[in-house]
Amino acid sequence: MSDNLLKQFLAEARQAGITHLAPRRLHLPLKREYFEAIQDGSKPEEYRLCTPHWRKRLEGRKYDQIVLTLGYPSRDDHARRLVRPWRGFTVKTITHPHFGPGPVQVYAIDVTN
Repeated sequence: MSDNLLKQFLAEARQAGITHLAPRRLHLPLKREYFEAIQDGSKPEEYRLCTPHWRKRLEGRKYDQIVLTLGYPSRDDHARRLVRPWRGFTVKTITHPHFGPGPVQVYAIDVTN
C-alpha cells in the first residue's frame, strides 16, 4: 500500500470514528480447573482481586475481546485458548479459598460466550 493510500485509509477510519485497527484484548492466564469450568459454561465469571495492578488494567479501559488461556500456551496452541467478547466486569465481595479465609473485594469479569 502506498503512503498516500495508507494516509487516506487512516483519515477515513478516523472520520468514521474508528480509533484503533486491531482488537483490544485483555489476556488472562488461568489454572486448568478454572479454564475448563469456563470452557464448559459452568463458570460465568473470572475473579481478580481489587488491587492497583488490576484497577489499572480494568477501570476506565475498553476492550473488544477477552483471551482466556490455560497457563501460557504457545502462539499456535489454539486448544488452550478461549476468545470471548468483552462484556465488562462488576465489583463484588466474595469468600473463596483461592483468596484466603475471609471475604475480599474482587473484579468479577464476565466470561460468558
